[in-house]
Order: sequence, then C-alpha cells, then structure tokens
Amino acid sequence: MSTLETLNLNFNSIEGRIPEVIGSLINLRELNIRGNRLIGSIHLSLSNASRLETLDISSNSLQGNIPEGIGNLHNMKLLGIQDNQLTISIPFRIFNISRIEVIAFTGNSLSGYLPNGLCNGLPIRKGLYLSTNKLHGHIFTSLSNCSQLQILSLSENEFDGPIHSEIGRLSNLQQLDNSIRLVNLTSLSSCVSRYLRFIGLTLNPINGVLPVSTGNISTSLTDFFADSCKIKGRIPNDFGNLSNLIDFSLSKNDLVGSIPTSFENLRNLQRLNLNNDKLTGVVGDILWKLHDLALSSNNIVGTLPPEIRNLKAVTQMDMSMNQFSNGIPRQIGGLQNLVHLSLRNNKLQGSIPDSMSNMVGLEFLDLSRNNISGNIPKSLEKLQNMKYFNVSVNRLYRKGKKAPQQVDSLSAITRKRISYYELIQATDALSESNLIGSGSFGSVYKRYSQKWNCHCS
Repeated sequence: MSTLETLNLNFNSIEGRIPEVIGSLINLRELNIRGNRLIGSIHLSLSNASRLETLDISSNSLQGNIPEGIGNLHNMKLLGIQDNQLTISIPFRIFNISRIEVIAFTGNSLSGYLPNGLCNGLPIRKGLYLSTNKLHGHIFTSLSNCSQLQILSLSENEFDGPIHSEIGRLSNLQQLDNSIRLVNLTSLSSCVSRYLRFIGLTLNPINGVLPVSTGNISTSLTDFFADSCKIKGRIPNDFGNLSNLIDFSLSKNDLVGSIPTSFENLRNLQRLNLNNDKLTGVVGDILWKLHDLALSSNNIVGTLPPEIRNLKAVTQMDMSMNQFSNGIPRQIGGLQNLVHLSLRNNKLQGSIPDSMSNMVGLEFLDLSRNNISGNIPKSLEKLQNMKYFNVSVNRLYRKGKKAPQQVDSLSAITRKRISYYELIQATDALSESNLIGSGSFGSVYKRYSQKWNCHCS
C-alpha cells in the first residue's frame, strides 16, 4: 500500500501495538487511530513517514516516551497523543515544527519543563493542550507570540510560576483552561479577544476580588468556571453583560452579598453553581428558568415560587442549607426529569405536596431539617426509582394521630426497594414501641415483623 495517503481507524476495538511497518508508508499524510486499545510504545519508525501532516493516536494505552524523531516531521500540522500513559519529558524539537498548529498532550504523565521560547516564530499555532501532566517550572514567556492561539489548556500540572499579563494580547483566544496563578485577573479582563468562549480557572489561587472589568471580557463567553479560587467580595453587577453565558460556576469561594439583579439579562443561562459561598438576599426570577441550579450552603432567603415549574429540563437541584421559608409549591410536581432534589436545612413549612408523586424520575429526595408538618403522602409510593428518602427532623406525624403524637423524623435508605406502605408496615406505623433510639439526625426503629427486611432511621 505504498501510495496510501490516509489511514483512519478511529474509535474501534483494535488491540496490540502500532505496527513498525507504518513508518514505511512514505506517502502517508494522515494517520488516525484514536480511541482504540493499543499498547506498547510509539515506535521510532513513525518518524520515517516524512509527509505526515496529521498524527492522532490519542485515547489508547500507549506507554514510554515520545520519540525525539517525531520532531523531524516537518510537515506536521496536528499531533494528538493525549489520554495515554506516556512519561518522561516532551522533546523540544516538536515545538520547533514550523507548520504545527495543534499540539495535544493532555492526560499523560509527561514531566520536565517547557522551553521559554515555545511560541517564538510559531504564530500559526492554534491549540496547545498540556493539561493533566506533571510538567513543572515557569510558564514560558513570549506567550503573545502565538498570535493565532485559540485554545490554551495548562491546568493540573506542577508549574510554579504565573501566567503574565501578555495573555491579554491573544486576540484570537477562544478557550483558557488554567489552574496556574495569573498575575492578576485584570490581565485576563483586558483580553482583547472577541472570540473568547470558555474560561476555566478552577483551583487557581486568585485570593482576591473579581474586577468589575471581568464582566466585559467578551460577549461571546459561554462558560466561566472559577471554583475553589479563594475569591472574595461580591459578584460584580457587570457580569450581567455576558449575555451569551450558559454555564457559570463560582462555588467554594468566599463570596458575599446577593446574586446581582443584572443576572436577569442572562437569558441563555442554563446552569448556575454558587454552592458553599456566603451569599445572602433573595433569588431573582431569572434563576427559576435554568436547566441546573446549585445554591447550597449560603444564607439565601425568600420563598420557592410557583415559577419553579419552569425548570423542566433540570436533573439536579441543590438548595440545601439556606433560609428558604414558607411552603413547597405544588408546581414542583411538574419537574418529571428531576433526579436529585435537596432542600434540607431550610425553614420550609406546610405539608409535602401530593403533586411530588408525579416526579417519576426522582432518585434522591432530602427534605430533612425543616418545619414541614402533616402526613407523608401515600401517593409517594409511586416513585419507583427512589433510592434515598429523608424527611427527618421535621414535624410530620403518622396518619390518624394529632400533633402531640407527632414523629420528628423519618428517613430511609434501603438495600431493597420497598413501597411507602411496606415502610409504614415495617415499623408498625412508626410505633414508639419499636423506637430504638434518637439522635441529632433522626430516630431509629426496629422492624415490626420478620416479614419485612428494611432499615429505617
């Protein structure tokens, strides 16, 4: 097959090693064997395929090092070796291939450092994927010389120096995935790229406030992640200018104040994660139209409005450990795609809506540590997918009894699925005669009959 120019075997179940004979295909321009089960090393013979422009051997189980000879493939435009088990350092000659546009080494165990002049004389480079390795040392200087760079991914390495302010001059940058310390966020907010869509700064030790100018980075921005960055202060109102934002996450920081009212302008927002911050205030109407919502461990007040029914696409909702009050709206029953719902540790009152029996996708339900009263609706036995059910530390009482005989807790984690009726039967309707003990998280009952095999607490 000496005239073969393209060999594409992506995403099959091919096993074994890369055949040495492939290096003798002197006319080969594209070799794509991504997503297979290849083992062994990258054979030096590949460096003999001198016309090779695309080499993608990602997502296999290749080991060893990257041969120095790969740096002699001067026609190379795309080199993809990510998601393997490669070790040792990256040959510097690879970074000197003048035609190369994309270098993708993410998800290996490559070590060593990067050359300072990595971008010198290589203005056409568009993608540099180096995340999840063991690279160390300082970040290369003259980053702005990669003037066509669109993707820069450097997170989860062992770099010990910052990315400097020159990143703001990358006018074509579309994606920044970085857990390395920026000199300051102002250098990022000065980015002149109108194409910037993705910013990932998770675990970046920012240890400061979000500059107001960050809200004016790019109207093209769709994703902004800055979790666990020690960010302080308030969320700037100018974030409402990011009109195309879809996914916004600032969890596990030290944010204070309320969610900006300008978020009403984020008409495309689908997911908001502000878990484990110190936010207060009320939740605006726009937030009840999202596809995913995580606001746990704050100090947010207000009620759950009927508009909660608009979250029809949501699968997970965590608003635990806040100050939500009043009742659970019956409209929540319309969320049939919801799998995980946690409203624990709030100040919710009233009864459990019977409409919740319509939430057929529900697997996890935690309403514990509220002031919910009344009976547990028998209709909830229709929730056949339920795996975790917790309504402990409330004011619920069993049917037919008045408030003085109320039972303060009921939760169940079952190894074998049982119905609501079976649960009540197993404990003799939560009879005090079957009460084993009580604690801060609820009460423990023994089963009433040998017929039933369940654990209730």
